[in-house]
Amino acid sequence: MVYKTRRTLLKIGLGLLLLVLMTWGGLRLFFHHNETPIYDARLIYNFIFHSDRPLKQYENLAQKLGYTSSDKLLIIHADDLGLARSVNQASFKALSKGFVNSASVMMPSPFAEDVAAYYLAHPQVDLGLHLTFTAEWAGYKWPGVASADKIETLLDDDGFLHQKKVTVIKEGSNAELQVELQAQIDYARALGMAPTHMDSHEGTLFFDPAFFRTYIEVGHQNQIPVFVPRLLAPHFDEHYPLPPQVVLVDQMFMALNGTELDAMEAYYAEVLSSIKPGLNQLLVHLAFDDEEMKAITKDREAYGAKWRAKDYQVVSSKKFQDLLEQNNIKQVKWRDIQAVLYPDDNASLQP
Repeated sequence: MVYKTRRTLLKIGLGLLLLVLMTWGGLRLFFHHNETPIYDARLIYNFIFHSDRPLKQYENLAQKLGYTSSDKLLIIHADDLGLARSVNQASFKALSKGFVNSASVMMPSPFAEDVAAYYLAHPQVDLGLHLTFTAEWAGYKWPGVASADKIETLLDDDGFLHQKKVTVIKEGSNAELQVELQAQIDYARALGMAPTHMDSHEGTLFFDPAFFRTYIEVGHQNQIPVFVPRLLAPHFDEHYPLPPQVVLVDQMFMALNGTELDAMEAYYAEVLSSIKPGLNQLLVHLAFDDEEMKAITKDREAYGAKWRAKDYQVVSSKKFQDLLEQNNIKQVKWRDIQAVLYPDDNASLQP
């Protein structure tokens, strides 16, 4: 009788263990296939059970920026500068005309130096670093900024940055990632740029806890604010509390893969109508629908040539500008936030 009881308990125990393993494997597979390559157990747990964890915004941020807590603050941000001449030309035009008020550059990309030249001619521009650890376009590649022998885990067999962020997350060394991250900052500064903020191309630095901490820590060491949307709240818990120098973006908006081109204008109108008081950021990807962009993006619709041209068309339209005014939206810049976080350290860097 005792033997049968033990055998039954053993079967139950093995069954529960198998169920846990299957659930865990299923969750990892779910995150992987939904382009959310999270493989850390604690972070997955936090995303499932604590995604709405309350986090306190940087104290009196709105007031320190010259506004009130009831104001709707918005950064309109152009990503991917340096990717192509077409991207640069469209982004420079949008920045100069005030269609967007902030941008970030991919330092490993082929045309980063053209962005530096624009910055030197327009030193008041709000320009950050779009920290880049992938070269995602087929047939259009770039290496890292750091010496290849110092970032071997971040490179493919041909010496280029990996095509997929999942490869970076699975195979990349955090120590080497830190080397490359600092190299991108140093390169920007060597070209004469004083970055006002940092963010992560394709969100590569947002899915691994060690990468994410390095991103925040290196930013702080260099006195550069980092883009941390509130949806990344699961990273912060009793093991890693929210650092005091982090300003949270309360709402982040970006047209995602699957958004139809014909629906883009309506999407952005809905975004501007739904913005709430607090700090918000709208991410756009600008370019012209020209032969260069068609050659780079080929037949891909999401973030392809037509997509980026549509982004430019929408943000430059009178309707978009009117909606900003009608919804009483106040535009702020990362430069303003940097001055709040690091007033002494950056005073000498302000143009």
